[in-house]
Amino acid sequence: MIPLLAAAASLLVFCAPGYPGAQGDAQPLVDEFAAAATRAAGLPAGSITAVYDADENSDLARLAKADAVLAFVPWPFYVQHGAQLHLKPLVQADVAPVGTTQRWTLVAKAGHAAPPAGLAGLTVISTAGYAPAFVRSVVSAGAPLPADTTITASGQVLSGLRRAASGEPVALLLDQEQAAALSGLPFAPQLQPLATSKPVPVALIAVVGNRLPAAKAKTVREALLRLAGTPDGAATLGRLRLKGFVAPDLPAGAP
Repeated sequence: MIPLLAAAASLLVFCAPGYPGAQGDAQPLVDEFAAAATRAAGLPAGSITAVYDADENSDLARLAKADAVLAFVPWPFYVQHGAQLHLKPLVQADVAPVGTTQRWTLVAKAGHAAPPAGLAGLTVISTAGYAPAFVRSVVSAGAPLPADTTITASGQVLSGLRRAASGEPVALLLDQEQAAALSGLPFAPQLQPLATSKPVPVALIAVVGNRLPAAKAKTVREALLRLAGTPDGAATLGRLRLKGFVAPDLPAGAP
């Protein structure tokens, strides 16, 4: 058994900006996950704790503190803040029903001009709007956006799609589940995809800086990789819409 920062519990921060659910609702689930990961790693009870936070600024504040050793982050968060926080991917999440990777799709009014020039005067709305570096990488393939294009974070995806279909100057950047549901909307014929990303990870668990020594990180990594293989672990993962974890496989050019 390898003690994991025996002097204090190691905090795993579930960073979920743009996702529904208050901390109070999700906290019992992430507590259960932390306990299951601790058992799988053969560590003393309480060695790993967890907190769920759906606010970007609060996430950054938590991760700035020394007790934040691990971070569960969506890919847009990693693109936006990974370098700043010195995040080192440990495992890649297998998320139900999408899988380990997904494509993001930019949608606008049918007949709209292609990006980046076609985004002039538009507001790009997305649950990932808090991560403009990620949004730009998808909607303009890294090319500069027109000066009057704005990016905004919003979970009001359905109302945004209605606005786009009616001709308002907005476009929506959708994750894979949102894009898959598009065809079922009555106003879908009034919309069209303008750009689609290459497959990117859905989410990662990363080590924050050098806060977890390599040998201890390996212990946690191996525990997470085998967590889905136990009834206890599989049940816990399922309640978080996770199927398990795999070794990280990041796109070329990733931070």
